Amino acid sequence: MRARPDTPASDAVALPSSDAPPPFERPSKTRRKAASHDLQALGEALIEMNEAHLSSLGLAEPLFDAIRDLRRIRSHEARRRQTQLIGKLMRSADVAPIREAVAEMQLGRAKDSLALHDAERWRAELIADDASTTRFASERPGTDLQQLRTLVRNARKDQSLVVEQRSGRAFRELFQFIRGSEPDA
Repeated sequence: MRARPDTPASDAVALPSSDAPPPFERPSKTRRKAASHDLQALGEALIEMNEAHLSSLGLAEPLFDAIRDLRRIRSHEARRRQTQLIGKLMRSADVAPIREAVAEMQLGRAKDSLALHDAERWRAELIADDASTTRFASERPGTDLQQLRTLVRNARKDQSLVVEQRSGRAFRELFQFIRGSEPDA
């Protein structure tokens, strides 16, 4: 039915009353796809966990099997499809403990990386400057100072050699000593 030009527009279109409840709003397709991709990425992160940690999460058997299968798949397209399957299976799983486990795993890697960078920095400082030996010993009180000085001296000798004659052994030993004397260890 067409509205006549002489009738007001408010009569032609029925407006919802203000006391009517708002219609049910579901998430947009974009939000649903983003959530699906997020679950897929979370599933991919689970691949990097070892079997014991993965089984301790209490995942459903189909999801656990799908993650194990994804580890063996090498084809790009097959991996993509398997990742989508994992995302679909994760919709019915409780993702809060999974997110916590993945975050804990990633935090552990970050801590390890920081410890390695710290050890490399200490090795460079110890080789470059004698005063850094005192600073190192003051920061790490249980350090065997005599062994540290011997390792630093050997690393300096190794550094002064011609590139073809260097073994790098003294650098590695100094690095291992620094890593072994970390406050957390």
